Amino acid sequence: MTKRLRTLVLGLAVICASGLTAGTAVPAHAAEGKRVHNAMQIIFSPAMPDAFCTIGAVGTDKYHHKIAISAGHCINDPKYADREIPENIGPVYDRADTGFGPIGHVRYFKDAEGSQTGHVTKDYMVIELVPQVTLSSQGPYLKQTGELKVPGGTASPNAPGTALDSERLLAPGSTELITSGQSGVWYGTVMDNDLGVYRSAAVNMRGDSGGPAIARVPGSELPSQSNGFQASGPWAGITKGITLNLPPFLYTSSANILADLRARDAAAAPAGVFGAGFEVTTNP
Repeated sequence: MTKRLRTLVLGLAVICASGLTAGTAVPAHAAEGKRVHNAMQIIFSPAMPDAFCTIGAVGTDKYHHKIAISAGHCINDPKYADREIPENIGPVYDRADTGFGPIGHVRYFKDAEGSQTGHVTKDYMVIELVPQVTLSSQGPYLKQTGELKVPGGTASPNAPGTALDSERLLAPGSTELITSGQSGVWYGTVMDNDLGVYRSAAVNMRGDSGGPAIARVPGSELPSQSNGFQASGPWAGITKGITLNLPPFLYTSSANILADLRARDAAAAPAGVFGAGFEVTTNP
């Protein structure tokens, strides 16, 4: 089931921005306190404003970094894929406010491995946000209330050992995803779960890659004109793409992302990996 809540022009769900570039000059931060939130559109070069993706969630990791999550297929550079990137060579900008300078830097992205829509189960990007920004759980339409936990659910294929509740997956037909993107806010039941990639009729379009999906809390109000199209719930995943199957819209589960972060962290050097232990911010 899906509800059309905004005018939509269908397009590709894939954005492939320019590769990471070392030595790029960037402007200084104009001020502190800039809010960064879910559904913020991001670009990787001010010279390419139309090659944009979207933030899915913001919060902190176990190493006290400020973190944003987006889609891995948004950028493509084999030299830097599939490893930690401590160098500040992948700046990320708020598409609507490039004058602020970078809001963060890419620290990890999963190589697409030959697919325009990214690795099947690990299509995500970790962005370390700069200290000057303020994290916010409230996007234009969605307020995120933590991470989705599914006690007793099927474990993510990325989970190392016994899966945590936050690394377990929604069963098809059990829950509605609510999503937010440039065409507004949508909702639709999870109709399929393929290795932690959810298929739903909740709409996404080109540029929404990496954007937020929350799980509807049973009995909670769905977004509508009467409530300003607002909704709240736990972070459930990020926008992945569009296929020819029905329903056509795919979302990488938060369970897959959190499980892979934990697995990579366990195998890392003592410094660990950016994003491990990620928790959605509680800031309003």
